[in-house]
Amino acid sequence: MRQAVAIVLFLSILLTAVPKEAASGSSWAVIDAETGRLLDGSNENLQLPIASLTKIWTALTFIESGAPEGEIVISPEAASAEGSSIYLEQGTKMDADALLYGLMLRSGNDAAYALAEHAGGSVDGFVDLMNEKAELYGLERTTFTNPSGLHDDRHLSTAYETALMLYFAMKNDKFYKIASTENFVYRKGDYVRSWRNKHRLIHTNDYAIAGKTGFTKAAGRTLATYFEKDGKKLIIVTLNNGDDWNTHEQLANEIFKKYKNVTVAKKGKYKILPGVNGELKKPIVLLLNEDEVEKVSHVVYIPRKKEHKVNGTWTVSLDNDLLITAEIEIHK
Repeated sequence: MRQAVAIVLFLSILLTAVPKEAASGSSWAVIDAETGRLLDGSNENLQLPIASLTKIWTALTFIESGAPEGEIVISPEAASAEGSSIYLEQGTKMDADALLYGLMLRSGNDAAYALAEHAGGSVDGFVDLMNEKAELYGLERTTFTNPSGLHDDRHLSTAYETALMLYFAMKNDKFYKIASTENFVYRKGDYVRSWRNKHRLIHTNDYAIAGKTGFTKAAGRTLATYFEKDGKKLIIVTLNNGDDWNTHEQLANEIFKKYKNVTVAKKGKYKILPGVNGELKKPIVLLLNEDEVEKVSHVVYIPRKKEHKVNGTWTVSLDNDLLITAEIEIHK
């Protein structure tokens, strides 16, 4: 009997010694916010629940859906949405833009459902739009089953692809403005609402520009942050990390020190071929570490046109992976 008790006690100690993140899986990724290139990561392609980081894609899908702007009537289903809320009341109206702020700054699940119903005709219709857009953007390991991030065993992405979601979204001016807002006040007649961005680093770190928080019991703490310092831009995503605020700051500091902006092609005129010249209107700058500078390769593509002046394409690759393209004016 004593031996059995000892075994049970040993197993109890062993189980409590295993970190919670290790038991359910955790991951992180750092990407270049200019090119989307993966700079560093751990388990970055592991499919995991992402909780409310889902709302990055909800917001972008809504913005790019072409849905009519203006007021949205809050349905009973939206008003009673489970989870985090901006406390919308059934039958009331709110501007779509305000709902986007409530979605991104306060992670309102009710806002997510109201926007989804408006743009997709139904929540299911909008989720179809989200998945179609994910496929279009090459997010092969991402599947959405709802617009809020509530747990579903099929609702998964990876740290790398979630970082790409923010990468694509931040290229949209409207999304950029919303996601980087610290505080937002909505006024409609006598109705006033005020929201403060939940993303702590946006208020405390000078280089944290935008991002999104997330949490469910199944996903743990999830966090996406867009950093910018000295012209260098990074996106960091952590999934199931209990110390995410510190982790993001530490990773940002490390990558900013390790990488620098390198001008791999200067603005100016180039001799491409005998009798063929090109002019690069803007310099091509890449975020590279010391070991990568010598591994960059260039190719210029010239259209088969008889015109004296045409636009060609200058491509820059690293280890045969295309990083960036630029337009070059070709003179024949």
